[in-house]
Amino acid sequence: MSEIDSKTYKSGFVSLVGRPNVGKSTLLNRFVGQKVAIMSDKAQTTRNKIQGILTTDTEQIVFIDTPGIHKPKHRLGDFMVQTALSTFNEVDVVLFLVNVTEKRGPGDDFIIDKLQHVKSPVFLVLNKIDQVHPDELLPIIEDYNKQLDFAEIVPISAMDGNNVAHLQETISKYISVGPRYYPEDQISDHPEYFIVSELIREKVLERTREEIPHSVAVVVESMKREENEKVMVNATIIVERKSQKGIIIGKQGKMLKDIGMNARKDIERLLGDKIYLDLWVKVQSDWRDKQSNLNDYGYNKDQY
Repeated sequence: MSEIDSKTYKSGFVSLVGRPNVGKSTLLNRFVGQKVAIMSDKAQTTRNKIQGILTTDTEQIVFIDTPGIHKPKHRLGDFMVQTALSTFNEVDVVLFLVNVTEKRGPGDDFIIDKLQHVKSPVFLVLNKIDQVHPDELLPIIEDYNKQLDFAEIVPISAMDGNNVAHLQETISKYISVGPRYYPEDQISDHPEYFIVSELIREKVLERTREEIPHSVAVVVESMKREENEKVMVNATIIVERKSQKGIIIGKQGKMLKDIGMNARKDIERLLGDKIYLDLWVKVQSDWRDKQSNLNDYGYNKDQY
């Protein structure tokens, strides 16, 4: 590990908040330079706090990607919203992401109301600027400025990286001298089990529609190295109904095979090893409303 100057080295924590599907996970991956948070066009993709770690020779910034804040409809939803809100006063900077292609709505107003009580500096981050004409940005900025006194306002495109470096430089002005909390080559605080399960869930989200994406959880049962040097990964995809199990398995197992093949590529990239992925599908009715199931599947409200 490279030596750091403890008198000048800076470190801090930054929370990413916003409505579902505004690009928080895309921005986190852009900062870190590698996929640590799954991305999907389905709302409420992120369910836990996912920390991505950016380390340079002069600073370490820990970004916390939170679930999209929404009106909860079940216990899993309650867990997700509490997870997001719990980060507000724990960090050096809060990034409030908005999608400039959509008008400010009740979800944004709900978050703004919560941000009124936050002591940390709050940045307004206008995402997806590549999808609108520059002349459209000023009215959007003026509208949000009337709602809250933001410390900084930064327009970006998380998808293509436009102005993200400037956002990072601006964040650096708000963090103080501090230790390097994590080794320089570590990009997330989550164990490999968690990230592997998320990569599998991402592939399910990409291939299913309607109620299925919200009804799916993935649990990695085991990961062990075999004699042939391959890593054996056993994972279970949990759904709420038999009909959903049939959809995920697909005709002659085609859907499940497709999910496994594409997840394996991402997992091999993450682990730097060849893997053998064994997937099973299990029905657990109404798991999103049963606290014991939520605990088993990694959504434990007591940890926040």
